[in-house]
Amino acid sequence: MRIIFLNKEAGITSFDALRDIKRRLKTGKVGHTGTLDKFARGLLIVLTGRALKLTQWFIDCDKQYIGKIRFGKETDTLDPEGEIIEEAPEPSREEVEGVLSKFTGKIMQSPPAYSALHINGKRAHELARSGQTPEMKKRPVTIYKLELCSWQPPFAEIFVHCSSGTYIRSLARDIALEAGSRGHLVELERTQIGKFILGQEADGSINKAVISKLGLPVIEITPEQAKNISHGKDLQTILEKSFLDNYSKDKAAALFYNEELAAIIQEKDGKWVYGTVVVS
Repeated sequence: MRIIFLNKEAGITSFDALRDIKRRLKTGKVGHTGTLDKFARGLLIVLTGRALKLTQWFIDCDKQYIGKIRFGKETDTLDPEGEIIEEAPEPSREEVEGVLSKFTGKIMQSPPAYSALHINGKRAHELARSGQTPEMKKRPVTIYKLELCSWQPPFAEIFVHCSSGTYIRSLARDIALEAGSRGHLVELERTQIGKFILGQEADGSINKAVISKLGLPVIEITPEQAKNISHGKDLQTILEKSFLDNYSKDKAAALFYNEELAAIIQEKDGKWVYGTVVVS
């Protein structure tokens, strides 16, 4: 059970980026916790073995990116690999800076047609490549911070701190449209996932330090309690309610025994239940 912090190169898919790890570890039980587009680079968190059960806890983390927008041209994929479908005059720096505030906070965003989202049982990009026009319904996302880092027309570099599920390609498109232009993303680097920062982490075990960076408090349990958890016994019979109530404000916590992660538990409707059981 390991966690690996990979700096994915541009030009390869997130799936392909895992091949060397699978080969080195001699296992197929390897997965990433959030796709990066083929043209994008940056932090990819990889989990192996039983750690794959923790995938959702990493997917839900907020993200930080540096992206470069090319104004004046929009592609069908909203990235440099697509075909140009619309052109418009390039905006001024003032026009771009003037619209950024409209994309901060909670916003509604339409995902790209060329994405892995499911539409009526099929991937949106499969429908788009077959000539269909998938209906990409707007979804709520949160942009915590959006800044213009540099301006070299027709290119602009932006910094984005956003919630999980945000598409930076869509954000580039929408910024360009609001500024009276068209645009697409030509470069993208993911620099941070939650509290995990590109270039500051190495591969290792799922320890207390990793779990703490997910914002979860750690509860120490005994090997006997860990055994009961592995058997699926009710949490209230393993841990006293009065003890668990100390963690109600957090809504979730990680159970450790002998430096090993046993499970992540959650409070739902006033009762503590298993979120993820790792111990076997």
